[in-house]
Amino acid sequence: MKYSAKAFLDLKGKTPVTMLTAYTTPVAKSLEQAGIPIILVGDSVGMVEMGMDSTRTVTIEHMCYHVSAVRRGAPNTHIIGDMPYNTDNNPATALKNARLLLDAGADSIKLEGPKYDVISYLRKNAVEVVGHSGLTPQTASSFKQVGKSKADAERVLEEARGIAAAGAFMLVLEHIPKELAKSITDAIPIPTIGIGAGNLCDGQVLVINDAIGMGDRWPPFSKQYAYVGKSIVEAVAQFRAEVEQRKFPE
Repeated sequence: MKYSAKAFLDLKGKTPVTMLTAYTTPVAKSLEQAGIPIILVGDSVGMVEMGMDSTRTVTIEHMCYHVSAVRRGAPNTHIIGDMPYNTDNNPATALKNARLLLDAGADSIKLEGPKYDVISYLRKNAVEVVGHSGLTPQTASSFKQVGKSKADAERVLEEARGIAAAGAFMLVLEHIPKELAKSITDAIPIPTIGIGAGNLCDGQVLVINDAIGMGDRWPPFSKQYAYVGKSIVEAVAQFRAEVEQRKFPE
């Protein structure tokens, strides 16, 4: 069963929401089979799959490609399409690009920062929106934790309130203190999804490559539930050896 935006709103304070990113059909299929209720096709694809140094070079065409791939793998899962850098810098531009993601297969879109006018305009045009506050990689000058000082914590809290008031149905909170995440979760009526924000949010999200150990460098707030990268090295090394020894094909 595909969850609607309203269904996620109804889960707040009741059932924690599990979210993972996905970028390809086979991974999306595995997530759907595991019962993951919501998949984020994040612009993190640029760094973890495409080898880019930043998410800022990801384009709307890249995102549409990966959203469509994930939709083919997970036809019955709610999919969020991430809005790339500078594709949501005004309401009209945001609506044009949001519709491209929806046409590619997304059920909702995610954008970073306190773009209240954009969120409100998208909602008026029937686009479901997920907000993102705390550390916002598209505009951050560093990846240090956000909201540690009293003034910065108040800023993030007010951003969260504004994003919810503008009409978002969910809010990602990235790399902020656990206590601040709890305050925001208690203060707004929409589910909060934490990533590096402690365990008191309404749900949690991880980048799939971090969760399955695909690679060799992971954020300090991630957790590796497998080490798929090592398994790939071992498998292909065995294949190479069998080819060189003429054991494959047998």
